[in-house]
Amino acid sequence: MKEQNNLFFLPGWIEQLQSLLGPMLPDFLHSYELPAVRGLRVRPGLPPPQEAQEKVPWAENGYYIPLDSTAGAHPLHEAGAYYLQEPSAMAPAAVLRPEPGDKVLDMCAAPGGKSTQLAAYMKGEGLLVCNDPVPGRAQVLSRNIERMGITNALVIRALPYEISGKWAGFFDKILVDAPCSGEGMFRRHPELQQEWSPDSPGGCANRQSFILKNAAMMLRPGGLMAYSTCTFNAVENEGVIEEFLRMHPDFSLVPFSLPGLPENDGMLHLWPHQIRGEGHFVALLRKDGEDRPAPAKKRKGTEVPSLPEPVKADAALAASFLEEHYADPPVPNAAFAGKLVQAPRVLPPLNGVRVLRVGLQLGEINGKVFLPDHALAMYRPSRHSLAMNEEEARLYQAGQVFAAPDSLRGFRTPTLNGLALGWAKASDGQLKNHYPKGLRRY
Repeated sequence: MKEQNNLFFLPGWIEQLQSLLGPMLPDFLHSYELPAVRGLRVRPGLPPPQEAQEKVPWAENGYYIPLDSTAGAHPLHEAGAYYLQEPSAMAPAAVLRPEPGDKVLDMCAAPGGKSTQLAAYMKGEGLLVCNDPVPGRAQVLSRNIERMGITNALVIRALPYEISGKWAGFFDKILVDAPCSGEGMFRRHPELQQEWSPDSPGGCANRQSFILKNAAMMLRPGGLMAYSTCTFNAVENEGVIEEFLRMHPDFSLVPFSLPGLPENDGMLHLWPHQIRGEGHFVALLRKDGEDRPAPAKKRKGTEVPSLPEPVKADAALAASFLEEHYADPPVPNAAFAGKLVQAPRVLPPLNGVRVLRVGLQLGEINGKVFLPDHALAMYRPSRHSLAMNEEEARLYQAGQVFAAPDSLRGFRTPTLNGLALGWAKASDGQLKNHYPKGLRRY
């Protein structure tokens, strides 16, 4: 292997780049002499953290951060103040750009960067279905949906063919950020090159085409679908899209425009020598048909059913707690996995689907006591909150129990810079820690 700029360029890789870049290849290789690029997206309405530098031009609330930033270790990260995300990876969700009220599917969603970005555009309205078939990845996805305070998401674990038939034509917009050979991560993570071979693009393209075909079945007429990868080769990018269009004449490319990115015909490479990012590919497709969805009452889906009688009493108990803690309280309208939830109004048919999370988990009844869920705190601080400094916040996230005035009683949300960290319960001169044990940072 030939060593170039402290990275090992694999046999066959430079040749494929030469065919794509031609005379721009030296510029691309020079970009590998430069430091990798990092970024984060700030939760809407919040100020950027101190490490944030200039804005990412194509992404709302996106900022560049230093390569050695420790923002991921700050208590505000776990409080959902921001999501660490490579800047060029912010482009696909910005291209799709759902609106409040849309029904959106993120087909390959883990770990959740693009899902949380889609959710920011939707402002809590409509339905966002976030899917990953791998159990461990799906759990990470669910935790990130919770951490960022997202209330209108359905997190599932399904293979494409398991949902494509039963959810045919259900979604207004779909993102397929397909598993790929990862060439766009080679600069920051050169060790990933060890997993690449000249056969990698072809193998990935077969899987990508299968995912894209199934995703297309779930898009309504007139809907939009974005396809993206974090790789450079034409086999997994233009090749997959061109083959898809040959097999699906009811789809067509849609040119798009984003600040700081080149004009395009509906397909765009984000190269590290042309933009400040590690690299990505994105294509935007439209399915023939109506430009607007049918009225909500005529659209496919499962209306969230009324609560069964035994659960109504639990919901009334929960409502009392919620009204005490929130001026505009969420409403328990369904039960899932033993917890009361505020579910999105319309859901796709869920029979046979592995569901990890439905809407906003509110809490559960233990005897005659309502125990609030961590997700409820991440959604919004209680009006009964306790401000902490950074060091106290770190101790809280490590499970620390604090002293409290004897007069203090009941559940409180410890906060840092106005953001809830979780729940704690004051009694007998102590503030007992209810931060989930699986999230504690020792």
